[in-house]
Amino acid sequence: MGLRYDSYCGLNCGACPVGMANEAGDADVLKELAERWGMDVRELECAGCKSPVTAVFCSECRIRSCARERGLEFCFQCAEYPCDRLVSFSDDDAPHHSVVLKNLSRIREAGLRKWLQEQSERWSCEVCGRRFGWYSETCPGCGSVLYNSVLEERDLES
Repeated sequence: MGLRYDSYCGLNCGACPVGMANEAGDADVLKELAERWGMDVRELECAGCKSPVTAVFCSECRIRSCARERGLEFCFQCAEYPCDRLVSFSDDDAPHHSVVLKNLSRIREAGLRKWLQEQSERWSCEVCGRRFGWYSETCPGCGSVLYNSVLEERDLES
């Protein structure tokens, strides 16, 4: 299953641990995540927010359903952008959500292709080039310390 990395709200699904495990066909990681979150592993089947196969988190997302109902590819295309729902999402307790407004601005400015290229570099280890997820603290390839979503959110707040 190919993972679609872009989302309506500006998240990069390519750095999502669920998306990465699905893309790699890593049943062990999916099982571990499902157990950690008290879910059925089938609820984590996902090919990205804009695909027909989404994990329970995304299939129930009100931002996703709103954009789909309005026929939008990205929230910034909406006359109500940035709406309260999107701003609340970016300000919630999940550090990886904090970048959505920044990401949407970058997609609008540079285009999707360029943003996807930048995100590929952003979520790859600077030392060995291995891709990592939002909350990875050390590179699974070389052990280097990573700049993850927690650190990025801290920097955005300062």
